[in-house]
Amino acid sequence: MSEIIQLVSEDARSRSFKRVERIDVVVGELSNVLPDALELAFSYFQGQGLVFIDEATTLKIIREAAVARCEICQWEFEPDYQIALCPKCDQVSCVLVSGETFKVESYEGSDALES
Repeated sequence: MSEIIQLVSEDARSRSFKRVERIDVVVGELSNVLPDALELAFSYFQGQGLVFIDEATTLKIIREAAVARCEICQWEFEPDYQIALCPKCDQVSCVLVSGETFKVESYEGSDALES
């Protein structure tokens, strides 16, 4: 969470924002990031008197489902783990299409300073 706050704050500074209103973060099902832990860490930073993040700043967590595709039969399915057996053809030739993402999707700032 501290890296997210740092990245967003640096960009907000470069865009002359006074504060950040909302941060949208994509968290993949297989990313090893716990949304509850992320929210708890965010609430900690909200109360730290940071320049761009305050009590009114919100965190939106966008959950990304895990999807795998069999390279043999092209069947797409929701895997339980990163290495998965295709439920259609029983082959272990699957690639993960989505579900490992952890990134800042976007953020909204306000009160841009006039030049």
